[in-house]
Amino acid sequence: MAVAGNEAHLPQRPGPEALLLNPRRATSILHGFIADEVRKVSMSKVVVNLSGGIDSAVSTVLAAQALGPENVTALMLPYETSHPDSLADAEGLVAQLGIKSLTITISEQVDPYFAKFPDMSTLRRANKMARERMTVLYDQSQALSALPLGTSNKTELLLGYGTIYGDMASALNPLGDLFKTQVWQIARDIGVPERIITKPPTADLWPGQTDEDELGFAYADVDLLLYHMVDQRYSRVELVEAGFEPAFVDDISRRVRNSQFKRRLPLIAKLSTRTIATDFRYPRDWGR
Repeated sequence: MAVAGNEAHLPQRPGPEALLLNPRRATSILHGFIADEVRKVSMSKVVVNLSGGIDSAVSTVLAAQALGPENVTALMLPYETSHPDSLADAEGLVAQLGIKSLTITISEQVDPYFAKFPDMSTLRRANKMARERMTVLYDQSQALSALPLGTSNKTELLLGYGTIYGDMASALNPLGDLFKTQVWQIARDIGVPERIITKPPTADLWPGQTDEDELGFAYADVDLLLYHMVDQRYSRVELVEAGFEPAFVDDISRRVRNSQFKRRLPLIAKLSTRTIATDFRYPRDWGR
């Protein structure tokens, strides 16, 4: 805990270097994670929703490197308003990696629902599209005997910036312990096209949407705060003393707290001595 009035004891706020990775080491760990977790359940393949953005691109490249391109299928699932560059970037990565792919436009699946509720908010429409994409991903998972690969990074998971049972759903997630700025570091090391790396992050849920505009802050700023708040366990007092704006600290703390329900299994009423997710919390390879 920092001591007010004593400069020597104030917590120091490192710059962006605090989030620097050893990309080669991190990539090696993630390759092992993907290969081990897929094979633990007697499978060999994954399927991923490849949007043309940085996160899905990194997950896809890592999977192709870990399992071999023949064991990765990319699904491109655009809506009628999706930017054509998103699909083009996804198709370009598919060609670069030599993986299998399938393109399915979701407009015909969601538009009849939208027509029943013409006053739907933008958020509701975005959530519906994200969940529709995930139903396709899980259906193809069954058809292809392939595990659904996750694409949500640590920043998004902590902020709740994603759709529960939509883009946040997966069987395994190689990016969940990487902040967004660290995903960019990995991307450059594993050969993700520069065009994908440098374009503004967007879920492409409506024309002109970008993540940072919607969130109201830059990933570089929030990653540094989250690193101190979560990884370094700074208190609110320490965060403010380290130079973070109090309003920013409070806003991000609220987002992390209010989105906790998205990061855990549904709550189960406890009646027995061993309740799933409470007392019975073994990894999925338990007993093998």
